[in-house]
Amino acid sequence: MDRRQEILEAAAKSFSLFGYKATTMDQVAKIANVGKGTIYTFFANKEELFNAVVVKMINEMRTEADAAAVEGASFEKNAHARLMQMLKFRETHQLYAKLVDEEREIRTPAVSEVLEAIEKEIVSYIREKIEKAIRKGELKQCDTELIAYLLFKAYLALVVDWGKTHDAELTEKRIVELLSGTVFNSLLL
Repeated sequence: MDRRQEILEAAAKSFSLFGYKATTMDQVAKIANVGKGTIYTFFANKEELFNAVVVKMINEMRTEADAAAVEGASFEKNAHARLMQMLKFRETHQLYAKLVDEEREIRTPAVSEVLEAIEKEIVSYIREKIEKAIRKGELKQCDTELIAYLLFKAYLALVVDWGKTHDAELTEKRIVELLSGTVFNSLLL
């Protein structure tokens, strides 16, 4: 593994454990077992290092979402599988979960900006899948940006938020039934 990669992994570990605000370049250097100056040969500052770690995390999330899809399955089934995988990633990936917590508790501006950027990446990813399905003739023409946003927010609300304000979480089967009968039903040819 090269030095840059070692530094990225050390930074990811530090950001995951301490959050963005509490992570220092000294901590990253110590975890990577390099001098602080070595970090600066690859990254100009903590923000640049943080952004590189986040880009890597987004790519991991895309890879996991793509892996959840089944070749030959309908758009609806694969959209559901991908969205559920992204939300699972959001809850279980240590760095992503730490960023969500830090944003909620401390409202660190850099973290808020990054979470906004991640959301935009997720919506963009969903939009790409919708556009591909339209080209393949699986879906009607639609405002792909709006539908991608709607799908992401609907899944986020039903999977993550529902249980916070109601006595029980929704089952995956119930979520599928609800969205199949509404959003997906209106998109399918």
